[in-house]
Amino acid sequence: MKTIKTILAIFFLGTITVVHAQGNSVQNETKITYYQQRGVEDAKFEMEFTAKTKTEEKAFWKEQKEYEKELKKKNRKAYGAYMASKKEAYTEHYYHCDAHCHHNDAFYNYAAFYYYQYDRPSYQRVPTRTSVNTQIGVGVPVPSVRLGL
Repeated sequence: MKTIKTILAIFFLGTITVVHAQGNSVQNETKITYYQQRGVEDAKFEMEFTAKTKTEEKAFWKEQKEYEKELKKKNRKAYGAYMASKKEAYTEHYYHCDAHCHHNDAFYNYAAFYYYQYDRPSYQRVPTRTSVNTQIGVGVPVPSVRLGL
């Protein structure tokens, strides 16, 4: 009889632990989904944001950075989901927005953090130019030719 009670007690405790772990897993997935959605919403808001003054603009971007910093301290997984969805939104925006989008310098500085190609203002997708410089020098002892790329 004692062994049956012990087995039942162990089974009961094991079941409670598994149910509790599953509950935490569902709760974490819900949080991550929320932060993914929040990241997309924040990115869209940032892309459409136009400040009336420079002070308002600085305050807005500072507040955004502080929010991300605090989220990183509180929950790294949620921060990762938030940032990944934000990067995806900025990348998508980059490919759909050309010169008709009128973003300010602060936007480009901040957006470059999310997508590396924002470092060029006005979205010009022009390949960098390569140039060839040739220098011919005539010296007394030996003539020299230099070719620079």
